[in-house]
Amino acid sequence: MKLTVIGHWGGFPGPGEASSGYLLQKDGFNLLIDCGSAVVSQLQFYIPLKELDAVLISHYHHDHAADVGPLQYGRLVAGYLEEDIPVLPIYGHNGDKEGFSRLTYKQATLGNVYHPNEKLEIGPFQISFLKTNHPAECYAFRITDGESVIVYTADSSFKEEFIPFAKGADLLISECNFYAGQDGKSAGHMNSHDAAAIARDAGVKQCILTHLPHFGNHEDLLAEAQTLYKGPLCLAAKGLTWYRDKGGNANGSNAVY
Repeated sequence: MKLTVIGHWGGFPGPGEASSGYLLQKDGFNLLIDCGSAVVSQLQFYIPLKELDAVLISHYHHDHAADVGPLQYGRLVAGYLEEDIPVLPIYGHNGDKEGFSRLTYKQATLGNVYHPNEKLEIGPFQISFLKTNHPAECYAFRITDGESVIVYTADSSFKEEFIPFAKGADLLISECNFYAGQDGKSAGHMNSHDAAAIARDAGVKQCILTHLPHFGNHEDLLAEAQTLYKGPLCLAAKGLTWYRDKGGNANGSNAVY
């Protein structure tokens, strides 16, 4: 299982970059987790849009779903230019019916409802869900391929339930939209100490801080989190990768681990 960070900004993309988007790959299957602003542009540095097999959306805020529209156009054009481009399944919750309705477009994409109380299988991946604390209905994902476990918090303020949900994960991808001492609860986001406490108490093997703010020095987020979590820790960055090799060892690029 290989994960590539496509975008990591909170709210809106930084220059030449993207907001939330993560490419998960296994045995030739390509799953995109969230599709925020500018993700479609950045995704094409790694795979052609026609090779995407499925998309999984945590919630319908623009920084997680704005590029569903451009993705639909991209798949539609690919279908005009080539034969046998399958309809792309996009999985989302239907707590926001308007948001869910936008997942289907002509013969390009088809919205599929996931049920948070049930496990979901997409290609080689099995996904479990946890409802988060966020102004919009949003779900965290625990994803396994039978060998490794990745937990993605999506958007949320701190909640104790994250600790058993992330227990023993090989990788925690935790949002970190605020610095230590700042209270992100009303905005539905975590600070560096919140993210680190989950990583520490859940005993995760590695952690990436993501959904980063557009203010302050991001290296401070890292230093603050390291006061609580002593495991391998890094800031999300465009193109950063994490994967498990055949021997079960975790590997990273761009000076991750």
